[in-house]
Amino acid sequence: MSRGLTKAYFTGLQQALHKAYISEPVLVLDRQRLNANIDELRAGLPPGMGYRIVAKSLPIPALLSHVAKRARTQRMMSFNTRMTRQLLDHMPKADILHGKPFPVAACAQFLKSLPTSRARQLSQIQWLIDHPARLQDYASLAKKSGVKLRINLEIDVGLHRGGLTPGATLDKVLRAIASHDYLHLSGFMGYEPHLPKLPNLQGWSARAKRGAWKLYEDALRQAREIFGDQHVAQMTRNMGGSPTLRMYKTTELANEMAAGSALVKPSDFDTPLLSVFQPASFIATPVLKVTQRLTVPGLEFANGLLGDPKPATCLFTHGGYWMASPVFPKRLEYSPNFGRSSNQDFLTGPVRLAIQPDDFVFLRPHQSEAVFLQFPRIVVYDGRRICDDWEPLPVSA
Repeated sequence: MSRGLTKAYFTGLQQALHKAYISEPVLVLDRQRLNANIDELRAGLPPGMGYRIVAKSLPIPALLSHVAKRARTQRMMSFNTRMTRQLLDHMPKADILHGKPFPVAACAQFLKSLPTSRARQLSQIQWLIDHPARLQDYASLAKKSGVKLRINLEIDVGLHRGGLTPGATLDKVLRAIASHDYLHLSGFMGYEPHLPKLPNLQGWSARAKRGAWKLYEDALRQAREIFGDQHVAQMTRNMGGSPTLRMYKTTELANEMAAGSALVKPSDFDTPLLSVFQPASFIATPVLKVTQRLTVPGLEFANGLLGDPKPATCLFTHGGYWMASPVFPKRLEYSPNFGRSSNQDFLTGPVRLAIQPDDFVFLRPHQSEAVFLQFPRIVVYDGRRICDDWEPLPVSA
């Protein structure tokens, strides 16, 4: 079982949930494991490397505050303008980099909705631009609104999900920003989560990594030619994410990493580069019914044509169909014969499994950004008791 997820661990967690009178599905955050992951992330950053929290991966205001305080950062990455407003409400001094480009209408609506008393917070936001036409739209809006916008350019370093590449188009975009009274080049962002997924067959992975870094280096060189060394040295140079943050050993290219999922480590992040991080988030859902016989609806009339069902412990949980897999009790699995349900999910396990109604089944989320937002209640476990109760952000990423 992964990284200390023993029977004793889940027995203690179950006792804590019962003592807290929790009787419905909840998401559990293990504070000790979370803190260890935050410390591990900070310790692994090269000297001078900044850390930016990916808000969509940790979409709980109290959790973001906890991570920000322990990691000593005010940098956030947001993925829609409503989330940006919520982050600024919750963390008024946050520096926010948008993690994807938005239609100009989203920016216009944001500017319109921001109270005049908080106009200064515009200087804390970096708008991501991926294409010359989008830059032109933002430039027109900035001039019309009379506000200066910080522009961060998305550089395609090999993911090929859009963005700019070094060359004539990037040069045109950089010069357009430099000559505009209402635009400011705040930085570059180059995202490369594809790198750890590539096989190292005949050096394929290593060549892809060198290629990504070369593209980013070339983009920085073009920026230096137009804006100067000092500007580029001070601007946001964002690369990396949870899957790749361990690849960077200096600040020669990037001067900040953005990550969130690594701190709670859902199962999609069980990778060699993140092996030092511990799973710190679980779904706990009560067992409603237990039986020792699987009877598939409608097939009880098949007169034995399908043979007798294999003996197993069968149980129905309170809720289900989450993007998660059971981890305790061990050897539980979803039944392909019965199907899945978000109301009462069905799992099977070995005969004589020691489980009864009102016990908990524990599952590990596959990811955090979508799963966390499915729970109106997130409880915090300190190794002995449920010590806090948090709510997620009201919008998704």
